[in-house]
Amino acid sequence: MSPSTRTLVVVRHAKAGHEPGLSDPERPLTGRGERDAREAGEHIRKLRPALVLASPSVRTRRTAELLGLDAPVEIERDIYEAFPDDLLGLLRRTDPGVGSLVLVGHNPGVHELVASLTGERVDGFPPGAFAVIELAGPWEEAGAGSGRLVRTYHP
Repeated sequence: MSPSTRTLVVVRHAKAGHEPGLSDPERPLTGRGERDAREAGEHIRKLRPALVLASPSVRTRRTAELLGLDAPVEIERDIYEAFPDDLLGLLRRTDPGVGSLVLVGHNPGVHELVASLTGERVDGFPPGAFAVIELAGPWEEAGAGSGRLVRTYHP
């Protein structure tokens, strides 16, 4: 990877439950979701991310925590219910010193972000899935077709 190449890992939160009386942002992970998040973390850790951005929902914060990455986790309210353009805007504001970034969010936004950045059709993006994308330039130049899909992972 050249110094100007950036690595983005786009993660859909792990499987969450539906509990009566809880609002959508309060939904917790299921036992399976917790296991899947830990397993995804085993793969993502090898990429040595410098920063994790997560939606403020309970399920995304817990997914980010269970990934077990040696990187700070920042909660970004703009990730919740975000469209791909919103997520691209967030990526473009990333500190230029961050070489590898993990974004933990929700569908359909994260799935559509992967498709937009890579120009590739990714069949399905279930809870706990992630995609690794290489971007050839700085974060501020992230846009449609600017990335290369390196790998996808489904639990």
